[in-house]
Order: sequence, then structure tokens, then C-alpha cells
Amino acid sequence: MLAGAPQYLVSGLTVGATYGLTALGFTMIFNTTGIINFAQGEFVMLGGMLSVAFLKAGAPLPAAVLLAVMVTALAGALIERGVIRPVGRSAAVNLVIITIGVSILVRGAVMLLWGKDAFAMPAFTGAKPLMLLGAAVQPQSIWVLSITLVILAALKLFYSRSIHGKAMLACACERKAAQLMGISVERMAMLSFALSGFVGAAGGAILAPITLTSYDVGIMLGLKGFAACILGGLGNPFGAAAGGLILGVLESFGAGFISSAYKDAFAFIVLLVLLFAKPTGLFGGPRSDRV
Repeated sequence: MLAGAPQYLVSGLTVGATYGLTALGFTMIFNTTGIINFAQGEFVMLGGMLSVAFLKAGAPLPAAVLLAVMVTALAGALIERGVIRPVGRSAAVNLVIITIGVSILVRGAVMLLWGKDAFAMPAFTGAKPLMLLGAAVQPQSIWVLSITLVILAALKLFYSRSIHGKAMLACACERKAAQLMGISVERMAMLSFALSGFVGAAGGAILAPITLTSYDVGIMLGLKGFAACILGGLGNPFGAAAGGLILGVLESFGAGFISSAYKDAFAFIVLLVLLFAKPTGLFGGPRSDRV
């Protein structure tokens, strides 16, 4: 049975990278606005569906993916500007309900435009697997892990080197003080939604060649991304990314060694156990640093 462990590890890291990017989107918005954005899964779905749509329209694969990511980032900014900001002073629970409504609206619009069928997307560089330590590694899995690492490195540089990144950090630490220092909290909130859309769509686009995509894939990916976010520690972006990888590996090993019928349940079992044992998450302290 242990002979399949390398294969389960590769599969878990591949899907876990997408969970991590989804969790990262949750964290960025929460840090800047204090909102749990349950439309995050729809950003992931849009990344895959729009990539397929642009491919069918005649765009080359790299251009289709880039366009899908940019359009989703724009959609994230528009959601903040048109839906969240007008009711920004409402109670947190009202804002969460609004994001659930946005999720339903986006999912319904995509279903009306492209139907309920699942769509295939070609792999970035072929489909012939590579043998590595006894595991058959699809080239697309290497793309998924590599792009995830590039996004994490780029975000690290963005937060540490750019003026907008530092302004978002200031909003995460203390919104009122940041506002008194002349930082536009509203603009940073819109930027956080745009970045969240960008990161989520990138995860959806790179995973679509492996798992197919459809109008409703965002539901489960969003829930698992949220579970990964809690697992890593809410407010800790790189903890959230690590939580996604851990969750993906646990899910893959659980499906391989126990039963694939319970594959989707493992994420929530892990989440419940962790909430009892360590409510702040694996990488969160009594008071997690927001980054």
C-alpha cells in the first residue's frame, strides 16, 4: 500500500497548491477589510471558465490564461466598488451574507452563459507524465507548483518593497491609524479584492487542465480554501498557503488509503479537529500577525 505514497503526495501537492491560492485570497481580503469573502471560490471558477472561453474565441493559451486572470481581477475590484463599499459600515455578518449572494449571482450568470457542461482545457506543455521517485508526475503538476511558488514570491516582494503593499500592511495592522496617515483604506480594500481575484483565477486556470472546469467548481474549492485558511491561521497568508498544501496532501492520502468516497469530507474533518485542538490554526499564535 505504501508503494503508492509518492503518487498520492504529488497529487495532494498539486491540488493543495490551488487550495493554498484560494486560502491566500481569503486572507488578503480579511486582512485589509475584516471580511470573509465567500465569493472567493467563484474567482477560482472564473479563472478556468474564462480561460476556456478565450481559447474558444481564438486566443493562444498563454494569452487566454492571462486575459482570464486580468478580467477576474477587474471583476474583484468591481465587486468591492459596486457591492461591498456602499454597505461597508454594515455589521460583519451582513457583509458575509452579501459575499454569499455575490457568489450565487456569479455562478448563476456563468451557468446561463456557458451552461452546465464541464469543459476541458489543454495542458500547458503536453500530457506525457514524467517518472520521479516512483510517481508519475504530469507536466501540468509541475506548472501548478511552479506558478504557485512564483505567485508567493511575487506577493512577498509586493508587501515588502512596494508602497501599495506597505499601505495594505498598514490597513491590516490598524485601519484607523492608516487612515489618519493619509492612506486610502477604500482604495486598499479595492486592491485587495483585485489581488484576491487575480490569485484565485490563477489557481483555477492552472488546475483546469487536470480536473476540468464548470460553473459550479468554485463551491467546493472555496470551502476547501477557507478550511485551508483556518488550518494555516486566519490572517497569516503564507500559513494559509501552507495550510492548502497540507490539506491537499491529507485529502489525497485519505482518499488513497481509506476511501475516495470520503475525499471531500477529509478537509472538514481536519478543520473540525483543529478548531477543537488549536483554534488559531497551525501557524497562528494567540494573536496572529496580519500580513
